[in-house]
Amino acid sequence: MDQKRGKVIDTSNFDWIGLKLASPERILEWSWGEVRKPETINYRTQRSEKDGLFDERIFGPERDFECYCGKYKGPRFRGIVCEKCSVEVTRSIVRRERMGHIELATPVTHIWFLRSVPSRIALILGVSAADAEKVVYFAGYIVTKVNEEERGRLITELENEYKTKFKAVANEKAKTELKTLMLAAKADIERIQPGAVLDEIEYHRFSVKYGTFFEAGIGAEAIHNIFKSLNMEKLASDLDAQLGKAGAAEREKITKRLSLIRAMIKANVRPEWMFLTRIPVTPPALRPMVALESGRHATSDVNDLYRRVINRNNRLMKLRDIMAPEVILRNEKRILQEAVDALLDNSIRRGGAAFSAQSQAQRRPLKSLADYLKSKQGYFRFNLLGKRVDYSGRSVIVVGPDLDLDECGLPKKMALELFRPFIIARLLEAELAHNIRGAGRLIEEGIPEVWAILEEVIKGKYVLLNRAPTLHRQGIQAFRPRLIEGNAIQLHPLVCPAFNADFDGDQMAIHVPLSAEAQMEAKNIMSAARNVLKPGSGAPVIFEKPLDIALGVYWMTRLIPNEKGEGKYFASPNAAILAYDFDDIGIHAKVWVEPTKGNQKYAAFNGERFETTVGRLLFNSILPKDYPYVNDEVRKQQLGKLVDDVIRIYGLAETPRILDKLKHFGFQFATRSGVSFSFSDLAVPPVKKTIIDKARKDAQEINEQYENGLLTADEKTRLTVEVWQEAIGNIEKEILPSLDTLSSIYTMVVSGARGSVRQLSQMAGMKGLVTNTKGDVVEFPVVSSMKEGLTPTEYFTTTHGSRKGLTDTALKTAHAGYLT
Repeated sequence: MDQKRGKVIDTSNFDWIGLKLASPERILEWSWGEVRKPETINYRTQRSEKDGLFDERIFGPERDFECYCGKYKGPRFRGIVCEKCSVEVTRSIVRRERMGHIELATPVTHIWFLRSVPSRIALILGVSAADAEKVVYFAGYIVTKVNEEERGRLITELENEYKTKFKAVANEKAKTELKTLMLAAKADIERIQPGAVLDEIEYHRFSVKYGTFFEAGIGAEAIHNIFKSLNMEKLASDLDAQLGKAGAAEREKITKRLSLIRAMIKANVRPEWMFLTRIPVTPPALRPMVALESGRHATSDVNDLYRRVINRNNRLMKLRDIMAPEVILRNEKRILQEAVDALLDNSIRRGGAAFSAQSQAQRRPLKSLADYLKSKQGYFRFNLLGKRVDYSGRSVIVVGPDLDLDECGLPKKMALELFRPFIIARLLEAELAHNIRGAGRLIEEGIPEVWAILEEVIKGKYVLLNRAPTLHRQGIQAFRPRLIEGNAIQLHPLVCPAFNADFDGDQMAIHVPLSAEAQMEAKNIMSAARNVLKPGSGAPVIFEKPLDIALGVYWMTRLIPNEKGEGKYFASPNAAILAYDFDDIGIHAKVWVEPTKGNQKYAAFNGERFETTVGRLLFNSILPKDYPYVNDEVRKQQLGKLVDDVIRIYGLAETPRILDKLKHFGFQFATRSGVSFSFSDLAVPPVKKTIIDKARKDAQEINEQYENGLLTADEKTRLTVEVWQEAIGNIEKEILPSLDTLSSIYTMVVSGARGSVRQLSQMAGMKGLVTNTKGDVVEFPVVSSMKEGLTPTEYFTTTHGSRKGLTDTALKTAHAGYLT
């Protein structure tokens, strides 16, 4: 409701929102009164001061339906303006909506249009931003009016004087000097054009010599007067004409200027509106003063900035009334301009933070109106874009290996708070409570009926889990809650890659979609079971890091020679599995099995017996019945291909069930495998010494060639690095063959569950080449491995790169985040 104009505005139904320059008349329309005094609250009465920044006559009553003097109290007097204190009897919430204004003694520039790049004021004037600032801050004069007839008369007089003196002078040198003086004087006269900026010395020189044909002004008032008399349509047509004749360099400047002027004409915006003759005062509830226990008041910085503006404005009016000297008035106008700059945007003022308005007590820059709007903590990003919801929670995540793909473990205490409105509704329906407060009391007591209702309420419901930072769509997914004991949220291990989550103390936020429509969208669009693919590439995100699952599957599908029962024959797969159950054969033993007749899984064997292991039979038993028999060692890559096939053949609807089976299988047999990592699993390759000696010899030969002048320093470095890189590669090739194929570390690396040959090479082969603080590769490699131990020199060499890595991480982290 627009109370001032008595019309209702539907704020929920609009087509667009536009930001536009406000005219002085528009600012006056917004205002409910003029703020004349800098006072805020009376220290004795603790009530707002008359004509001050919190005046109830302007902004509305501080208490609902009560005027300042207390004559009218209660809703029945709504709309009455008290004849004694002049305060309207209405709701106090109007103090969040009603604005005031300050009438300025002189026009001031809006800093956004002066200091932003490009400066809009400078662009319209056709001068540089630095020149426009000189004028505004009283360091330069701008020519406002030129009498062309008087200019012509002066030039004619100058030429006549020159001719007379030229005839009188016989010396050639004197004639040349005279001509130079005449041309300089003529150039000065020609230079004086409307909008030209002159510094202090130039202005005084020109005003003495040619003061009869031009007028100049200083300060924002001078530019404001120019803009008031500016014909925008004529200026646009003049610039159009200039554009056709301009060169390449000038064309770009004119195009920018013309673009701005046309945009202003189209938007029906006048250029003088970039200057403030009256300043809007924001509603007082948006810049509150809070009483502290000590009796003092904590106030918003904006109040201090408004107070500065009012004090300086009032002082300027007083000085003008007593007809103070022009130099004093100019100084007051300049500091008023600076006060308004600080109020509008304290961060982009000249000189930056060092010259910004400071808090007297805390010695910090005050937060201006622009500071309250911009940045992450501003109104827009914090309140409007940053959504806050009522029913949400946050807790540490732990692994939930027994969960289904679209399930999460929700602590009971957390669920009770999240689903509180649903539980209250059920308690009222069942007449266990008669009002909301009574239902809330029953929930606090935790009676058995409450837990039973909670179980019913969460059936079919979905909750949203979010892990910060939410960098892509899959950072928020929907899950069916399963009630658990404890305080930690349980997360399905297969959705970790999508969230980039691990279980080393990560936290996740949980939200409850309240409406039926939101629940439907959570189920059909955001459910984890429907987000198994990367939106960017279509590759499965769900098995990106199989880890323990890959380990368990690889261990089960291995074939180990000389295992118990090797070479036995079985009439069917079930017979082989039964033999394993009775401990007749080992799980990795090579056995012969007759395929089950008519089973599509064994179609590739054409009814002939095939060689396999019980582990592979068990692995294939969890795959779909018509999926071809997998008779190989299944490593990480093969597991990825299998997941691809499952998604492609059986579709996204069936995939979660198959993947959950795969997960249970992998975890079960990763546990059974008993894989652990031991120092003794690492073996230094026997050929390492030979490879190192050869590399040293080659490096020595390169060094000798360099010393003999056959190689440059860069060539020597490059060739030496290549020699050692080849040596590192040769050692890496020998790492796996040197390990026991049944060792845990071999199993982990070959399965793709964890680790790489490069890491093994550093632990058992050689650390290799390292970088210095500049990021360049050091010629001297660390030839020792972690198992053998580094020499003091080698250890010191490695510290350079390590320290640089940590420093880079810290520096990059500081500059990441919002790209603003």
